[in-house]
Amino acid sequence: MAVCYRHPSEETGVSCSSCGRPICTDCMTPTSVGMRCPECARDRTKVRTPRSISGRRASMTEALIAINVLVFLAETAGGAPLQGSGGGNVWNHLVLFGPLMSHGHHEYWRLVSAGFTHDGIFHILVNMLSLYFVGMALEPAIGRVQFQAIYLSSLLAGSFGALLFQPNVPTVGASGAIFGIFGALIVVARYRGIPIWQSGLGFWLLLNLIFTFSFAGISIGGHIGGLIAGALGGVLVIEGAERRHMPLLSVAGCAAIAIACVAAGIAVAGGHGLVPHGIGVGS
Repeated sequence: MAVCYRHPSEETGVSCSSCGRPICTDCMTPTSVGMRCPECARDRTKVRTPRSISGRRASMTEALIAINVLVFLAETAGGAPLQGSGGGNVWNHLVLFGPLMSHGHHEYWRLVSAGFTHDGIFHILVNMLSLYFVGMALEPAIGRVQFQAIYLSSLLAGSFGALLFQPNVPTVGASGAIFGIFGALIVVARYRGIPIWQSGLGFWLLLNLIFTFSFAGISIGGHIGGLIAGALGGVLVIEGAERRHMPLLSVAGCAAIAIACVAAGIAVAGGHGLVPHGIGVGS
């Protein structure tokens, strides 16, 4: 059994909910997010709940929304119809499509650009609303740099998942990245003592998964790939930034996930034809 880091003679099964160090009954400080050691209990800036972080500005979330909107305006100016169904010069150059990343084309930028491209006004509206609410909860809780690392790695994981499931289907949308930050939010919230079901996070995850598997035209691989990468990113934040106080460790872990997804996406990108069979979009 572990022993208290301040009192080696005291065995304990309780750890600090912030740094993870074992603490005995004399060192425990109850907080709204679990038991804390004396040092973490004094550092009140690390004790966050949905109420305490809701009023903080999330500049990276705002920037990502702005980029998505600007790309959508460029799509529309390039001939893409507002009601969706794809098309236009800009949309055609940004969409994720396996055969255009193989057979001598090597258009690898599509792994990233597709995550900022949308198929119609309803598609971008739903995704940007989702990004706003989830981003405003997660970014202030973990910081801008780590949020950005999780977002990008989840986006690339979503692209890999979409290619793995349907390499010959044109796919667009930010939902892979959004599922990723949602997965990270659930992991971080659970670690900080915020009940998953009582907070509503579990319900919204279940609802989105049902939506993903119930409707045609949804990129299942994109959503699942993003969700897995985001959850892993959340674990990296906890283990690297919070327990070991090494935020660069979690960023490096997310970078490794991103690199692996790029390599895997390129490997599975080759299709068996250049004829689109539909458009996979996000929720």
